[in-house]
Amino acid sequence: MSPTVVTLSCVNLKGGVGKTALAVNFAAYCGTSGRPTLLIDLDPQTNATFSCIDVDEWERHAARHGTVADLLGARDHASAEGKQRSVESIIRRNVFENVDLIPSHLDLFTIDLDLASATAREFKLRRAIKPIENDYEIIVCDCPPNLTIPTQNALAASTHYVVPVSPDYLSGLGIGLLLTRVNKFCGDLEHELENAGIVISRVGRRALHREMTVAAIRERFKDLVLTHTISERVKVSESAAANRPIFDMGDSKASEEFTEISEEILERIGV
Repeated sequence: MSPTVVTLSCVNLKGGVGKTALAVNFAAYCGTSGRPTLLIDLDPQTNATFSCIDVDEWERHAARHGTVADLLGARDHASAEGKQRSVESIIRRNVFENVDLIPSHLDLFTIDLDLASATAREFKLRRAIKPIENDYEIIVCDCPPNLTIPTQNALAASTHYVVPVSPDYLSGLGIGLLLTRVNKFCGDLEHELENAGIVISRVGRRALHREMTVAAIRERFKDLVLTHTISERVKVSESAAANRPIFDMGDSKASEEFTEISEEILERIGV
């Protein structure tokens, strides 16, 4: 990756921790702050994609231009001239201000089978986006809740990663395992990747067990845990359904939280 481009992956082994909301709204914040940003959806559930464009638009774009599945080789799609689809054609421009999107596809559910015998399969995304990476200041990858090939490609293409967690017992248990596995993966690839921190997300009403979980996470991981948190809010779900960032939804508290988190992440990744 170019040293001038910061690429951040949002990673967790557990679903439902606010990973996509963080990826989408962090990308939107970067865009509105004047930073050209690329959002890459690597989750076959396509939630980040559908937070930016509606289903009909996604279907048209996937059929005409392709998705991240083409870049990873999940589908051997080619043009009428026999040429593979390029990253330039796959990008959906200006989903938000200064934010472009590489949409995902359901075909990623079988990507590990499709690429079982492929060489250098962890580097397909990094090679694919190389022609356009200098068009952006920040690239944000939303990953599925596992460490399969899409997540591996995101990590291999990234300079930093962040771990969103919800304040529940099972979510807290998996943090140590995730950090260990990411470190081992990057060590095997001889790839330098910096942990930009742990984001406590989807914080609900005050409850003793949640407060104890958050306290335990902060005690164990100390400075890795970001100071600010993200609350569980209906407006976050509504913004995704409306294909709009949280900052456009008229909820000042939600906007403030995502602004604080985004600024803290930017500081940690040196932007």
